[in-house]
Amino acid sequence: MQKNGWAGIKNGELLARAEEAFDAFVTMDGNIQFQQHYARLQLAIIALRAGSNRLRDTEPLMPKLLTLLPTLQAGTITRLA
Repeated sequence: MQKNGWAGIKNGELLARAEEAFDAFVTMDGNIQFQQHYARLQLAIIALRAGSNRLRDTEPLMPKLLTLLPTLQAGTITRLA
């Protein structure tokens, strides 16, 4: 697994870095909309709602996520449960 050196980076800087590299940012942080000014980002945010961030809990959401990705708009947050 390749590491990008982003461990320990706080949300604001993390989103800024993600915005430069990606079109979408997937998180388990359900409160991100209250913590960041996401509307200005050139990045769509998807907040997963699962029992934990373990694969067994998030894997069932992946088909929905893959269907949703092409439809997302930058500067929005979508909750996926």
